[in-house]
Amino acid sequence: MIKTVRTSSENPDFIKLVALLDADLAIRDGEEHDFYHQFNKIDAIKHVIIAYENETPLGCGAIKEFDPYSMEVKRMYTLPVSRGKGIATMILNELEHWATELLYDRCILETGKKQPEAIALYTKSGFKLISNYGQYKGVENSLCFEKKLKQTHENVN
Repeated sequence: MIKTVRTSSENPDFIKLVALLDADLAIRDGEEHDFYHQFNKIDAIKHVIIAYENETPLGCGAIKEFDPYSMEVKRMYTLPVSRGKGIATMILNELEHWATELLYDRCILETGKKQPEAIALYTKSGFKLISNYGQYKGVENSLCFEKKLKQTHENVN
């Protein structure tokens, strides 16, 4: 049975999964890898999800505050042998749920045009293409997405 665990970027399993993600992205991004890598540091990320089967980590994802209304989805990765089993969707859903609990209005993210699996995941999960934001403005190989979160709480003044 696959379960998700909430943790932080200090988790050793997260650090190992991100190293595998970075190795994959270095191949996909080629000469542009250093540009993207500078925006993907994992120190001090407070909101990380890891999917496990028994004690084996299969995938991960994280959110970090982009602005007072938005959480940015970062470091999404599933081991190649575990792909196609809904693990990334499970992780993404949990990240969205966590962002909602923290009272954020939306999730945003950037992914590369050379990552068709990621584009398919985000589109299938209800993310909509938006203009490139922040450091990704004008970057030809970047695609940015957003998803408005449904708040299930009552705002109390």
